[in-house]
Amino acid sequence: MLTALRSAAMVALLALWCLPANAGSSNSLLDISADGRWMAAANRDNGSVTIVDLKSNQTVHEIPVGHHPEGVTFLGDTTNFAVTVYGDDQVVFCDGITGKVTGRTEVFDEPYGIVSSIDGSKVYVTLEYPAQVVEINTADRKITRTFGNGQNEVQDDAIAPPFLRGIALSAKENRLYVTEYLTCVVRAISLVDGQEVDRWVANSSDNLARQITLHPTRAKAYMPHIRSRVNVNRGEGSVVPFVSVLSTTAGEGRRRTTMPMDAFNSIFVVANPWETAISPDGKTLCAVFAGTDDMYVCNVVDDDYRELIFRRVVKLGHNPRAVRFSPDGSKFYVYNTLDFEVVGFDADSLRQVSKVEVCKNPLGEEKLLGKILFYTALEPMVGRRWISCSSCHPDGDSDGRTWLNPEGLRNTTALYGMAWTHPLHWSADRDETQDFEHTIRGQLMQGRGLIRGAVREALDKPNKGLSKALDALAVYSNAHPVPRSPYAKQGLSDAAKRGKEIFFSSETQCASCHSGPYLTDSKPVQPYMLHDVGTGESDKHEKMGPKYDTPTLLGIYRTAPYLHHGEAKTLKDVLRKNNPQDKHGKTSQLSDSQVDDLVEFLKALPYEDPIPAGKAAQLIEVDR
Repeated sequence: MLTALRSAAMVALLALWCLPANAGSSNSLLDISADGRWMAAANRDNGSVTIVDLKSNQTVHEIPVGHHPEGVTFLGDTTNFAVTVYGDDQVVFCDGITGKVTGRTEVFDEPYGIVSSIDGSKVYVTLEYPAQVVEINTADRKITRTFGNGQNEVQDDAIAPPFLRGIALSAKENRLYVTEYLTCVVRAISLVDGQEVDRWVANSSDNLARQITLHPTRAKAYMPHIRSRVNVNRGEGSVVPFVSVLSTTAGEGRRRTTMPMDAFNSIFVVANPWETAISPDGKTLCAVFAGTDDMYVCNVVDDDYRELIFRRVVKLGHNPRAVRFSPDGSKFYVYNTLDFEVVGFDADSLRQVSKVEVCKNPLGEEKLLGKILFYTALEPMVGRRWISCSSCHPDGDSDGRTWLNPEGLRNTTALYGMAWTHPLHWSADRDETQDFEHTIRGQLMQGRGLIRGAVREALDKPNKGLSKALDALAVYSNAHPVPRSPYAKQGLSDAAKRGKEIFFSSETQCASCHSGPYLTDSKPVQPYMLHDVGTGESDKHEKMGPKYDTPTLLGIYRTAPYLHHGEAKTLKDVLRKNNPQDKHGKTSQLSDSQVDDLVEFLKALPYEDPIPAGKAAQLIEVDR
């Protein structure tokens, strides 16, 4: 009898071990319903979510949701889903069967990653700005909790703002794991009390961590990212692709293993890792690379050392940004975002078994070509595969880094409003976007280039019109609007109004250089308006200063660090610590409260759409 009981107990224990473990969920542009029947694809460029019937491989709905949806999740085992609409600061709830929007939740700014609780009663959302996580009750779509202190400026011990993007929910639903986008720091947040209970630090050069995936049975997490080696100005060493494997248990030992993907398969180079996925049985990991249009399929090793073993490279379409396994693990799906299609693969043979168009090209042919070129790490843009334009300017943003360029230290600027703020670069050494042909052919990208034959010197005769592809790259690069400040949704606060008066006063003279609708006196007319604001002398590497082009102040609330050398960690540092001899506006006489008001005004920029005024100003310049 005792032997029989022991045997029964062992059988029961083995049954428990063999149950499919729920690994929680991770953020993605793709999700698949719990029954494996439906797929949701968030179409960032088209402002929609597409529902695909995976049984018939047919699109059944394309639902408009708003500007730049970035994450989608089904709610529990239902066909309802929620999507983060990054550009509209909303989480949108939809019925996947009817294709109708059922509700919207306003959030402070820039919702990115989203995951659902197992029962679908809650969703958790990362707000890239201001580095918070919100919990939303799906029944009434109200925010019930906010995690994080909302600190969004660079702190003394950091090199970039702690923007949050990636998010994963533990199987026990007691923890969230979130990634800091620009620093690759991973935080564990307790869902019991909302406090940070663990943290995984990163290498100072680690950058662009958009997503994190949990293993279904082991205490491991997987995070794709790059390393931006700012002291290296050549393609084969400046940007390196990684997948970091984290041990999610506390204690001593190696808790973070970084695996260089350019040396993972001999010396086969991949670029811009975007997302990973783990099969339900925990044996296979897929990692997609948006720069080289391919994917690694790897065997997961339970040895706490090797972690991943290369299995095969799978060639993909343009700019793959998402990969997701079916619930039974028999297939996985990849979203080639600039082909606007999702491709299905058999998980065993790795053969393509399906393809479905999820939306039409919303960009037009010229802009689409330009975007493909901007994101590719392949010829004719790049000679050695490590880097693309988007490695430093993803989706037109800044990478939060200050690079040691041949001309000196240069803080990466966002591309917001670039069409209206020529000339380009801190040194105003380029007067048209087509002049980036020099970068494409230079030691950084080492590409063949887009012009047949010789390229004209920057600031000389135009390169515009010499190549349709180069002109298309310029069209896309110049197409990034300035995001409206979240601090001005209800208009300027009283503090910001006081700061506005200080900014435009004759005493501070801030508006003498930061003028016009884009708050810059930069104009594409030689001689260019360059200014010595007292910062050039502090850079021993400087070759072209000490005078610099005036950058726009629009969107400055989210583009720390500041100045050409990135030494100003905060806006207050710009006005106080890094303003020698009042060369950068006369601010030394301001009281602390006046400086605070001025900062509040700067954070509120732009509080209105600058494009109409920019067009009017351009017409005036033409008339002159």
